[in-house]
Formats: sequence, C-alpha cells, structure tokens
Amino acid sequence: MDIFYLCILAFLIVLAVFDLSVGVANDAVNFLSPAVGAKVAKFRIVLIVAAIGIFVGASTSSGMMDIARHGIMTPQFYSLDDVMCIFLAVAATDVILLDIFNTLGMPTSTTVSMVFGLLGGSTALAMSKIVSSGMAYEQLINTDKALQVIIGIFLSVAIAFVFGLIVMWITRLVFTFNYKKHLRWSIALFGGVSVTSIFYFLLVSGLKNSKILIDYGISDWIACHRLLLLGGCLVCFTILMEILHLLHVNIFKVVVLFGTFSLAMAFAGNDLVNFIGTPLAGLEAFIDFTVNGDGQSANSFKAEVLAGPSTLPGKQYFLVVAGVIMTTAIFMSKKARKVVETTVNLSRQDDGEEVFSSSKIARKTVRSVLNATATISRYAPRGFKSWVNTRFNTDVIDMDEGAAFDLVRASVNLVLAGLLIVVGTSLQLPLSTTYVAFMVAMGTSLADRAWGRETAVYRITGVITVIGGWFITAGAAFIMSLTIAFLNHVGGIFAMVLLILVLVLVLINNNRKFKKKKNAEEVDILFRQLVRCHDKQQTWGLLVEHVRRSQANMIDFARSTFHNITNGLMYEDIKSLKQAGHAIEEQKSTWKRYRRKEILGMRKIDYMLAVEKNTWFHLGCNNSTQIIYCLKRMLEPTLEHVDNNFNPLPKEYQEEMRPLLKEVDLLLQRTQQMIVNGNFTDADELLVDANSTKAQISQIRHQQQDHMQRENNNIKVALLYLNTLQETQELISMVRHLLRASKRFQMV
Repeated sequence: MDIFYLCILAFLIVLAVFDLSVGVANDAVNFLSPAVGAKVAKFRIVLIVAAIGIFVGASTSSGMMDIARHGIMTPQFYSLDDVMCIFLAVAATDVILLDIFNTLGMPTSTTVSMVFGLLGGSTALAMSKIVSSGMAYEQLINTDKALQVIIGIFLSVAIAFVFGLIVMWITRLVFTFNYKKHLRWSIALFGGVSVTSIFYFLLVSGLKNSKILIDYGISDWIACHRLLLLGGCLVCFTILMEILHLLHVNIFKVVVLFGTFSLAMAFAGNDLVNFIGTPLAGLEAFIDFTVNGDGQSANSFKAEVLAGPSTLPGKQYFLVVAGVIMTTAIFMSKKARKVVETTVNLSRQDDGEEVFSSSKIARKTVRSVLNATATISRYAPRGFKSWVNTRFNTDVIDMDEGAAFDLVRASVNLVLAGLLIVVGTSLQLPLSTTYVAFMVAMGTSLADRAWGRETAVYRITGVITVIGGWFITAGAAFIMSLTIAFLNHVGGIFAMVLLILVLVLVLINNNRKFKKKKNAEEVDILFRQLVRCHDKQQTWGLLVEHVRRSQANMIDFARSTFHNITNGLMYEDIKSLKQAGHAIEEQKSTWKRYRRKEILGMRKIDYMLAVEKNTWFHLGCNNSTQIIYCLKRMLEPTLEHVDNNFNPLPKEYQEEMRPLLKEVDLLLQRTQQMIVNGNFTDADELLVDANSTKAQISQIRHQQQDHMQRENNNIKVALLYLNTLQETQELISMVRHLLRASKRFQMV
C-alpha cells in the first residue's frame, strides 16, 4: 500500500510540473501584456526580464502558503487516504481546467481553480464523514476562506476596472497621446511615483514571503516605517528619473520593464503554491505517515502534520526547481502567447480583427452608455469639452510600429495593478492578480477611447466572456473536484488508476487539438500592417493584396467543399458531407472577419480611389457571401438524403455528372490562379468557358425535367439531382461575377 501512495505522489509531482507549465502560460497575461502590447522591447527581451523575475520570485519564496494545507479543510479530521483522494482530485481538476482555458486563449485564475478545487474535494470527503460520524460541516471545512475568495473576485473585478478608467483618464489629460511633447515638467514626478509604487509592491507583495527579509527582520522594519520608506524612495527615484530623462532615457520603458519584472516576481512568489502546494503537502503527509504511522493503516492515520507550519525537508530545492520549470515554460509555451494576445486584442488602441462577436447584452450596454454620455455632454461646458477632446486627439498618437497601445497606458497598467494588489494584500483581501491585471487593462483602454462605436460591442462581449469564464472556473473546479474525489474515495485504487489514465488521455488530446488549431489559424500580419500604415498609396497596395488573398481562399474553399458535396452524393459518403458542413460554418465565420477587415481598409485609402473601387469591392464581397450560401443550399438536401439512407444516385446520373464536375473544378482552379497572380489576360476566355459550362448544365437540367415528366423515376432522387445541377450553375455564376469584380478592383 505504501508503494501505491508513493506512486500517487510521483504522479502528483508530474502533474505539478505540467501545472507549472500551463499555469505560467495562463498567468503570463498578468505581467507580459503591457510590455508586449506597447512594444517596449523585442519579445525575447521582455521574456528574459519576466523569466528573471519568475526565477527570483520562486527561489526566494518561503514556499508554502497555508491555504493548500489547512486553509480549506481541517486536516486533523482527514486520514492520509482522504488527503490523497482530495489532492489527486485537485491536481487533476487544476491541470484540466487551466489547459482548457489556455487552449481557448482565455485568462483565468489559478488561485480560484485551486481554492474551489480544494473546497469541492474536501466537501466530497466531508459528506461521507457527516453521514458516518454526525460531525458538522463547519468542523470539517473552513467556509470563511471560500467566502473571502468570492468577495475578492467581485471586488477585484469592479475596483480594478473603475480605478483603471479614472487613473488613465487623468494621466491622459496630463500627457495626451503626443506624450513626448509634455514630458519636461511631469515625467520625473510620474516616473518617481511609478517606480516607488512598483518598488513598494516588490517589497510588500513580491518579497513578502522571502526568507531573507523575514530572517533579518527587514519585513518588520518595513511594516513599522512605511511612510519613511515611501517618502525616501519617492524623493530618490524622482531625482533619478529626472537625471535619466536628461540623459535621453525613455522613462516609460524603464517603468514598464521594471513593472514587468516585479509582477512576474510577485506571481512566482505568491502563486507558486497554486501549482506545487498540494503535491508538497501530500508528500509531507506521506513522510509523516512513514515515520509516525506505528503500524496504522492509511485510512486511520490522521494528517495532523498539515495543521501546523511546513517542516518539509529540502523545501527550498523544490522551489528552485519550480522556478527553473516556470522560467523554461515562459519561453517555450505557445499557449502563453495566445492568452496574452486575447488581452492585447481587447485593449488595443486602433481598429483591427475582433476575436469576439457581438452579443445582446453588449449592444444594450453600448446603447445605454451612449445615451448617458449624450445627456452628460449636453450639460457640460463647451470649452471644457473642447479642451478634453484636444487632450484625447488620437490623430497625433505617438506609438511604435506594430504596438497595440502606447507606453503611457502600458505604464499605468503595470503601476496601478501593482498598487491595487498591495492595497488588497494590506487589507487581507485575496485579490487575484489575473483579475486585477486584466480589468485594469480594460479600464485604461476604455478611458483611452479605444472602444469606439465600431468596436465597443465586440470588446464588451470579449470582456463579458472572460469574466464569465472566471465564474465558470469556480463552479467547474468545485463540481469536477467533488466528483473526482468522491469516485476516488468510493473506488479506491481502481478509481485512482483509472483517473490517471483518463487524465493522461485528456491532456494528450487537448494538446493535439491546440496544435491543430494553431496551425490552422492564419496570423494576418498583412492586415496589421494595413491598419498601422499612414501612407494612402501603400495602404492601397496592402488592401489589394489582402483582398486578393481572401478571394483566392474563397475559391479554394469552394473547390474543396464542392468536391466533398458531390463525392458524398455520388458515393454516399456521409463523412465527406459532414466535412463540407463543418467547412461551410468555419468559412462563414472566417469570411465575416475578412470582410470587416477589408471594409476598414477601404476607409483608409484615398477618397476618390475608394469611390472608384467601391462598387467592385462590394460586388466581390457579395459574391463571396453568395458562394458560401450556394454551397450550403447544395449541401443540406444532399446530407439529409444520404444521412437517411435514401436511394442512391443512379449510375446514369453519375456518368452524366463526372465530366461536368471536372469542368467545374478546372474553372475554379483557373479562377483561383488568376486572382492569386493578379494576371487577368485570359479572363475573357475563362468567362466564355464558364458560360459554355452553364449552358451545358442548363441542357442537362431540361433533359432531367423532361425525364421526370415522362418516366416513372424516383422523385426524391430526381429532385435532389436537379437541385445539385441548379446550385452548380449558380456557383459558376457567382464565380464569374467574383472574377470580374476582382479584375476591376485590382486594375490601376
């Protein structure tokens, strides 16, 4: 039995390694998004700064927060077997949930995942004890801690957003978007306040568990002399910032990089327990059992050692190894970049691809805000409104090429997030660093007027989706952990082994799906260049290239989908038909994004050129849309027919269709090549060939209608064949129109 629990511990440690990787990927948004969004430095430099902070924070942490040991459960009432059931359930739940959120590119809280996982797992075992011994739930579970976390969620979401909005609005009034012209009398003070705030955050939050500060009494001195420390740091750092400014050093970059280091360090020092707390607590309980068990069984030996402070030998080595794993993960994880992209996309200053769609609640929110703003604006002094608008003039924005927002906002994001975490820590509120960092970023982007009327509904939907995911995390962690712990308790060894196998399969499958999705996603660098380009002639060239690619992709989609539909019809291949259905739904979503991008591009080109090309642009858009719906109309009756196992297509119909399908495929292939190459020399010849194919289809349709009147054939099959011919003819018409529109649009 001892060997079995040792194997469970080994698996928990393996899960902890994986948890460290997926956890740092998810929480990377806390400290990477401001620096990445503002293009403070090369991405590798930002990663190096964050990695150093992570390693230092992990290595200097005292390592074991009480929450993993006795923050939720009362360990003296739980046996070693109970503890192992709970910790295995928590580790499995934590890894699965975080991996799912990372795969979706959604930031969530590792703290909430662990706390509610512990609460769910402990509750499952507590229920059995209540039934068997009649103990009270409050004796077995620390309900106050769970309540504190829930309160912290609501407070961190609301407070961070409101403070982000207010502080950014005031900061922008001071610096404006052309901030380099307003630095002389304000940058030293701003830099001094910012660096002082970050430094104090580093001491209070990032190093609060540091063994060095505790052993030498530095923590006690800081607690007694806070005002002196803050005043001295403010004076010294303000003078230093002025000197650096005179030496032409960009103070905002200094603030952002220092803030990135501090937040990364605090994350590693404080949130480390979320990843390795439960495995180390389980290890300590097992060691206590082997030393003090005295022949007791694991079902009767109480894990009382977890009620006191940690005495695990070699604990510091575990922390250093954890730091190395997290540091490696931040460099290697593609999911970390995806999570960071979600926050950056929702807070970027300019228009661009919106990841989220519109929602009813977002539309109502925007409408209410617009009405409220109009009412306030009606009573505000005209001079004040005019002055504020000049301070928020985005036409003169000073932003690096490829950046989502400027350095001023990046600095405010980091400084304010650090300050709010410090305040929350001093008030003993369990604020989530993920929640604070994300909501500050959303508040500052709203203050910067990044949520314009064209983008607000999409951004608000994104924010609501992310916040909803946070609450889902709590509920899902509780239910999943409760279920797994209960099955572990009832099923014993068999259930635990089965859980391990299922968990391994789930993780492998999730990673395969993520890689497949990542490979399928097109990183539209061309569109990003188009959005940030200010030269109208160059913008036109980028727009033409973007339209060319999207139209070529549409023809490629039409070829493959038409092939799957007709193959499915002739050979009763249900798999091909279902693939066509998935492709159509995917293409609808993709085309919707492409169309919106290109409409934004049309607004950026020369006005007279836009007037000239507008008709052909929209004709191309409309025909691309019609191609999708034409294929959908062709698919639906075919899928219903084949899926219901109705009579197959007769051989004479198949023989009649085969040469026709080859001609259609050749037409689509030639059209795609012309659009891709931008060479329309043979376009007229292709249009004539397309008309000839249409005429041929018309002739076959008339023959089929005549057969239906004269012969006693299967009416369902005949109508299906007729529908396929008709939609094929429509497809050719749409492709012809698209070719003409593409030719006219690309011609200079």
